[in-house]
Amino acid sequence: MRRLDTRDPSFRQQLDQLTAWQDSVDREVVTAVDGIVDDIIARGDAALLEYTARFDGVEQDSVAALEIGRDRLQAALDGLAVAERGALEVAARRIEDYHRRQVGDSWHYQDGTGSVLGQKITAMARVGVYVPGGKASYPSSVLMNVIPARVAGVGEIIMVVPTPGGEINPLVLAAAALAGADRVFGIGGAQAVAALAYGTETVPRVDKIVGPGNIYVATAKRRVFGQVGIDMVAGPSEILVICDGETPADWIAMDLFSQAEHDENAQSILVSPDAEFLDAVQASIDRLLPDMSRADIIRKSLESRGAMVLCRDLQEAAAVSNQVAPEHLELSLAAPDELLPFIEHAGAIFLGRYSAEALGDYCAGPNHVLPTSGTARFSSPLGVYDFQKRSSLIQCSREGIAQLAPVAATLARGESLEAHALSAEYRLSEADD
Repeated sequence: MRRLDTRDPSFRQQLDQLTAWQDSVDREVVTAVDGIVDDIIARGDAALLEYTARFDGVEQDSVAALEIGRDRLQAALDGLAVAERGALEVAARRIEDYHRRQVGDSWHYQDGTGSVLGQKITAMARVGVYVPGGKASYPSSVLMNVIPARVAGVGEIIMVVPTPGGEINPLVLAAAALAGADRVFGIGGAQAVAALAYGTETVPRVDKIVGPGNIYVATAKRRVFGQVGIDMVAGPSEILVICDGETPADWIAMDLFSQAEHDENAQSILVSPDAEFLDAVQASIDRLLPDMSRADIIRKSLESRGAMVLCRDLQEAAAVSNQVAPEHLELSLAAPDELLPFIEHAGAIFLGRYSAEALGDYCAGPNHVLPTSGTARFSSPLGVYDFQKRSSLIQCSREGIAQLAPVAATLARGESLEAHALSAEYRLSEADD
């Protein structure tokens, strides 16, 4: 891994260059996705069946035949090994417990005129959850996306998952049963995103689409945004570890591996004021890497986008982290709470030596759908609030209109909007009676 030093006059520029991620737009992909989306809009089920046959090798006479019934989901759950089912259930229980604490409540108050003002919280009617399929198996994504939607009170949760060659991992189906997905379709790609966004004869139109996917899925989510809401268009996975030099080097090396093994573009950064500790972690990396099953991917990730940063002290380490605004931040310190007030931007913060980021991916409880590529500066983890809408409540009293109508009319005429002014003033005569 490359070494950077905060004492270098060009350090900030070097760090910006290292962490820059421009999710380049592939014009061929955009053109292909636009064609697929337009075709789904125009031909609905017929187009969806054709694309599923072409891209996944699954041929059916109807989209209804691509729906995976509740009995099959439950059978997948019942068929799991005891250890697998137990792990899923523990994770699901912890995720639900955490997200139940996020549920927002409607509220209102009465001002001095007797007018009532407030906010009404309402769950979305229907959401779509995209889950990668085939050889990739992400039951954790099912739990992290479906459970918060259910806790929020979403009326119907539609899950889509591609089944290339008819292959689907039973853990994904089991997770769907456990999490509470209402309907599951064996469809994927841009065509599934389009079907969820616009609806077909069989697939219902949703209000929001969440969940990870490949470049075609991400491009399709960009295309349909505005027609529906989306969670985010995520970049490569990231971790930044701040360590005081006292955590075992092997632990930190494996934490860096845990992100690097996602893909070659993932990013792992270690920041420490202890130069000898950085050397020790590098030695651990060199020793442990050959035995990793995804060693080639990890090596490319660490070489191309990884770094070890030597800083003056832990407070400067926090400043480095704030510049990066990482998806995952580990404070592997004796007293992490002391540094926490200096952290301004991070998707998820792991406090202390025992808080491995991998726990957050699966079973700690908080959501693993997190802002990447510096968007933690203005974005938050996926949560119950992403599946709820807020409506303002305004109930004006007779005394209230008497006080507010002149204010509104003055401001409206200042904007040359006479009807606005009169709309408020018409009520004054009634209020004066």
